[in-house]
Amino acid sequence: MNSDDLEDPTDHPLHDWAAKRRAIARSRHWVSPKGPRTRWRKAIFNQALAAFSLGLRLTPLHGRGRRNALDLQQVEMELDLPGLPAAFDGYRLLQLSDTHLDAFPEIAEATHRLLDGLTVDALAITGDVHGNHHAPIDRSTSLLMQALRGLTVTGPRLAILGNHDDVTMAGALARLGFEVLVNRSVTLERGGERLTVTGLDDVHNFYTDAALAALREPGEAFRIALVHSAEMADHAADAGYALYLSGHTHGGQVCLPGGRPLVTQLTRCRHAAVGLWREGRMIGYTSRGLGVSDPPVRFNCRGEVALITLRRARELHRER
Repeated sequence: MNSDDLEDPTDHPLHDWAAKRRAIARSRHWVSPKGPRTRWRKAIFNQALAAFSLGLRLTPLHGRGRRNALDLQQVEMELDLPGLPAAFDGYRLLQLSDTHLDAFPEIAEATHRLLDGLTVDALAITGDVHGNHHAPIDRSTSLLMQALRGLTVTGPRLAILGNHDDVTMAGALARLGFEVLVNRSVTLERGGERLTVTGLDDVHNFYTDAALAALREPGEAFRIALVHSAEMADHAADAGYALYLSGHTHGGQVCLPGGRPLVTQLTRCRHAAVGLWREGRMIGYTSRGLGVSDPPVRFNCRGEVALITLRRARELHRER
C-alpha cells in the first residue's frame, strides 16, 4: 500500500476495507471467526480490570510489576520447516508484537537496548503498535522508531494491524517504510527462490470474509501467515501454510507461576495462546509481546522480541 494515512480514504484502494472496519467499530458487536459477539461482557471485564488495576497501585506489587514489564528478553529459536526453499535456509526473521508503546513509553528505550547492534533479514510486526484508543497514533509510531533505531534490517519490514490499531495506523506505518499487509500477500525473493507471506487484518474484533479469502489465495509452495491473533490457525493450516506468527495475548501478561495465562483473550484456537504450537503440519508461534495493557505490569511472563531462524529440514523444531 502507499503512504496515504486513510484520513480521507474515498480514493484509497483500501476504501472498502476501511469503511467496513469503521462500521464494526461503531456497531454494538465485535466480529471474530467464531461470529459476532456483544460488547457487554468485554465492558464488564474492563470494569473488573480497572478495579484490579486501582487496587494493585496501592500495593508494592505495582512497582515490582512495572519493573517486570521493563525486563524484556530476546527469545531465539530455530524452526526446521519442511519445504522451505534452500535459499532461505538460515533466514533470520525478527518478530515484534503488541508494542503498545504509548501506554508505557519506557519500554521503547528498553527495546532499543535489547536490539541495538542486531542485524536481521526481515522484520515482522504482528499488530497492536498502539495502545490507548484516545491517544494520537504518532505517539506510538515515534516511540516505535526510537525503539528500532539500533536495529539493521537488510530485507523487508512487514506489518499488520491489531485490534488496538485504527485504520489510520496502516498509512502511518507505510510512511515509516513498512509494507503493511491488509488481507493480502507479498512474495519474498532470495537467491532465485521465493516464498509467500500473507498478512491479515485483525480477526479478533474486525474479522471479515476477506481475511479467509486472503489465506486461500494461491501463492508460492512455502507460505508464512502473519495474523494478530491465533484465531485463524486451523484455517491457515488447512490452506497449506507452513508457519503462522501471531501475538495479541501478551502471553497472559499476568500469569500463574510457570507462565500459565489466567486470560488469553482468544475466542477459538486457545491451544495457541503462547509460545510454540502446532496445528496439523503447520508450526505456529504466539509472541508474549513487548508492551502491556492496563494494568502496566507483568508477572511470570516476560515481554519479548522473537528472533526466528528458518531452517530447511525435517519436522523438528526447538526453542531455546
